[in-house]
Amino acid sequence: KPTAAGLPADRVAKAPALVEQNIFPAHDRQRALVTELRAKAVHDAGCWRLPDGEAYYAAAAEAATTVKMSGDEIHALGLEQVADISARIDAILKGQGMSQGTVGDRLVELNKRPDQLYPNTDEGREALLAQLNQQIKAMYPRLPEAFATLPKAPVEVRRVPPSIQAGAPGGYYEAATLDGSRPGIYYINLRDTFDRPKFGLATLTHHEAVPGHHLQVMAALESPEIPLIRRRAGFSGYTEGWALYTEQLADEMGMFKGDPLGQVGYLQSLLFRATRLVVDSGMHAKRWSREKATDYFIATTGIARGRSQGEIDRYTVWPGQACSYKIGHTAWVRLRDEAKKNPAFTLPEFHKVLAYGPMPLAVLEKLVQDRWMVKR
Repeated sequence: KPTAAGLPADRVAKAPALVEQNIFPAHDRQRALVTELRAKAVHDAGCWRLPDGEAYYAAAAEAATTVKMSGDEIHALGLEQVADISARIDAILKGQGMSQGTVGDRLVELNKRPDQLYPNTDEGREALLAQLNQQIKAMYPRLPEAFATLPKAPVEVRRVPPSIQAGAPGGYYEAATLDGSRPGIYYINLRDTFDRPKFGLATLTHHEAVPGHHLQVMAALESPEIPLIRRRAGFSGYTEGWALYTEQLADEMGMFKGDPLGQVGYLQSLLFRATRLVVDSGMHAKRWSREKATDYFIATTGIARGRSQGEIDRYTVWPGQACSYKIGHTAWVRLRDEAKKNPAFTLPEFHKVLAYGPMPLAVLEKLVQDRWMVKR
């Protein structure tokens, strides 16, 4: 890589020595430490078992969501939303002739249908990527209906490199560079195409690319309204809540018109995030075992076991963060509903708030209320 980058010969020669003398030994020390810690690990997954575990979980959840909620309150919200979204999915599936078993059972069966799967081959993966690019292309002409300003930078889909796919998320976004040298990138993990059935792909595209992370991140990065330090602020409740909100926005814009299974994919995505509230608080506040959380997750969402287990492992080591998506989504929708009470409300005007960059949800609430003169 240094040679390909055109670096001077003396710097190219130093690179292997730095790796061998510094980086490899550091990795060896890390391996030794993890091996030592594994010997002390217990089976219980939740942080309730730690000193001040209940307070730690509440603080971790608040740090991620920027909303103060107890573990019990998060759990109750999750159960309420799981029931509501499941009922909506149930009605659509029955309309498609799928009426036997729980909603989770039917989602599992839908995920297995050959017509919903790309072959787990290089050719199948290329066809899947082509579908994602087509979904981005279909959304772009519709964006002016809801947004006054669009990103200057384009966005493209790339596969997560196979060398890191085993430990990488299912999908994620990387911002474009401000100098235009690289576009925004929507990465999708294709280690197994079974984890990415066709009926859920459009919603993932809306979340990671447009009108989700690409539009929100680049609206802030390209904004003349705020200093650079605020353009890359990190508030998961705001950013992940926005991306989930735009999944709903895409549905409201009619992107699933005539595509009931695509709408099931969208609702399954909402159900997935509502289930996170239940299992995250379940493990860390309600003393659920890892096995109970995994079984509940699969039974509720219908997501394949491999992907479901990876999700549960993520929540085990990152308490509270998974709650930011649905709590943030709930806040965005509530604030938009309040702003709609103003006769001057329009979606493009409401979405101009993105130019002020990510912020805690309480600050977003004040900004929206001040702009739309909403009194509570």
